[in-house]
Order: sequence, then structure tokens, then C-alpha cells
Amino acid sequence: MSSGATQRLQTLQRHVGSREDRGMEPGSSPLTTHVLDTASGLPAQGLYLRLSRLEDHGQQWTELKNSCTDHDGRCPGLLPPGQMKAGTYKLSFDTKGYWQKRGQESFYPYVEVVFTITNETHKFHVPLLLSPWSYTTYRGS
Repeated sequence: MSSGATQRLQTLQRHVGSREDRGMEPGSSPLTTHVLDTASGLPAQGLYLRLSRLEDHGQQWTELKNSCTDHDGRCPGLLPPGQMKAGTYKLSFDTKGYWQKRGQESFYPYVEVVFTITNETHKFHVPLLLSPWSYTTYRGS
């Protein structure tokens, strides 16, 4: 098999494979995100994001991590094992910066996804489907 064909097969396996194939094995981040650029049909590579947790009895956001999505639109190591605790979290995506790098006008300068975690032993996946004029998110698996 050619190296190009092998690379395409590996990419396909990452997208449709088992949880273990998607980096969900024990010891991996209990919180993951995956951003897809629905305008191009490709992963949103190089999208800056921040993860924060609501602290001080709901009065202040504390930043836990800032990062960029990788070539596959994912952000590995978003929350290290053991740091998950029940509470309210926020993923902030710099969509304006992402679209500007592509020379594209957009409507939403940022997207903030706020969610509550009640069981810190579960894994949580927060996908974002993104276009210059809309976005969709949901609790993934």
C-alpha cells in the first residue's frame, strides 16, 4: 500500500474507529473537543481556544488551559486526568481569528460553549461545527 493510501486509511480509522482509536483510552483527557469547518468540510486546524471553570460560587472564571486545534481539529490534553471536578466549564473559541487567517468574513467573533459537569468520572466530548455564519454544538461521546 502506498504511503498516501496508508495515511488516508489512518485518518479514516481515527474518525470512525473505536474510542481507543480516538484517544479515549484510560489516562487520556476526560474532556475533549473537535472542531469541523463545515464551510470547507475539513477539520478546523489552528483555531485558538480557552478552557475555563466557574469559581468563587459562580462569580469568576478561572482559565485552566489555552491551546490551538491540531491538524485534525482536535485539542489533545485539554484537561489532564485528575483535574476534572464537578462544576460549570466554558470553552471559548476564537472564531474571528480563525476566519481572518482564511481571508473570510464571519458573523460570530467568538463562540462560547458553557456546560455543567456533574460526574467527574465520566468523559465529555464537546464538538463544534463551524461556518462563517453559524455554529452548532452538542454533547458528543
